[in-house]
Amino acid sequence: MTASRRSRWVLPVLAVLVIAGAYAGWRYYGGGKSEQAANKPRSGPPPIAVKLAAAEKSDFPIYLNGLGTVQGFNTVVVRTRVDGQIDKIAFKEGQVVKEGDLLAQIDPRPFQASLDQAKAKKAQDEANIANANLDLQRFTKLGEFATKQQTDTQRSTVQQLTAQIAADDAAISNAQTQLDYTTVKAPIAGVVGFRQVDQGNIVNAATQTGIVTIAQVEPIAVIFTAPEQQLVDISAALKAHPLKVIALSTDGKRNLSEGTLAVINNQVDTTSGTIRLKATFDNKDHVLWPGLSISTRLLVTTLKDAVVIPDDAVEHGADGLYAFAVGADNKAEMKKIKVGSSTDGRTVVESGLAAGERLIVAGQYKVQPGSVVSSAVATSDATSAKAP
Repeated sequence: MTASRRSRWVLPVLAVLVIAGAYAGWRYYGGGKSEQAANKPRSGPPPIAVKLAAAEKSDFPIYLNGLGTVQGFNTVVVRTRVDGQIDKIAFKEGQVVKEGDLLAQIDPRPFQASLDQAKAKKAQDEANIANANLDLQRFTKLGEFATKQQTDTQRSTVQQLTAQIAADDAAISNAQTQLDYTTVKAPIAGVVGFRQVDQGNIVNAATQTGIVTIAQVEPIAVIFTAPEQQLVDISAALKAHPLKVIALSTDGKRNLSEGTLAVINNQVDTTSGTIRLKATFDNKDHVLWPGLSISTRLLVTTLKDAVVIPDDAVEHGADGLYAFAVGADNKAEMKKIKVGSSTDGRTVVESGLAAGERLIVAGQYKVQPGSVVSSAVATSDATSAKAP
């Protein structure tokens, strides 16, 4: 093949190769990529992961929270009523005693001697009156041989001795009472504290120091306060039915016992603007102890069929309170609400929401009105607190 003929077909082939390479580069660097992007469907921002809970309709208890102090239902300082030496201490500190149990024994010998003396005096006077009655009978039988003065005098003597017998009976009763006082018994059932005297000590009825203190713990009382503004509602509710009082630990985390409201004090404390209340508890397990500080919850009333939501669903805005509700399309909607009482992580909604609506309770900081939320991670945050 000659050079001229070879050049005639080489040049077109080279031109075709150059054009093909240029087209491939265009497809790779620009044209092809744009075409691929044009064919790909466009998408918006991903759904926002939140936690949901439903508004519920249920009975909602209205509690009045306060602080209280436990005290014995009855507290007695056991003191001696006679003077003498303690022969025996019959209780152990911290012991639970019943009414009438022996606590201490005081030396009874001086009081037994006084009782014996009073009984002897009565026996003597009974002998005297017996003789006086015989003389009166003789004077009466003598008739006109005995003067009227003698008869009247003898009758007066009999009457005097009769009165003396009555005085002797009183002296015996007093001596017996003093002897009984030497046996010191528990006036009430309860728990005894630290003893104030030891065996062998001399006790005196005039001293203020007692032998021991007894506190009644079954039942037991709790004194707590409430704002004076609640007095009308509490009084009205108490007239209708007994009011339940719950005793909790001071941190409010542990339920200690349940009792009933017993007394509303007869006056308001003007310095603090509070009213003192007294509740009683059976306290069979002795979990409440005199002097213990506790938190109290007084059940004033129960709202029937109230719309209740978790506290975490309530948000604070410039225009007031609101909550994010989520519709069937998983889009968030801001709803203004008006709330009432709140207890145990639940809040009553007075207006703005209906039962059954799904509400955002976690992740609100990422949500705007109209935002799409992820229903895949939505969970029901059912409240555990129930109305009693």
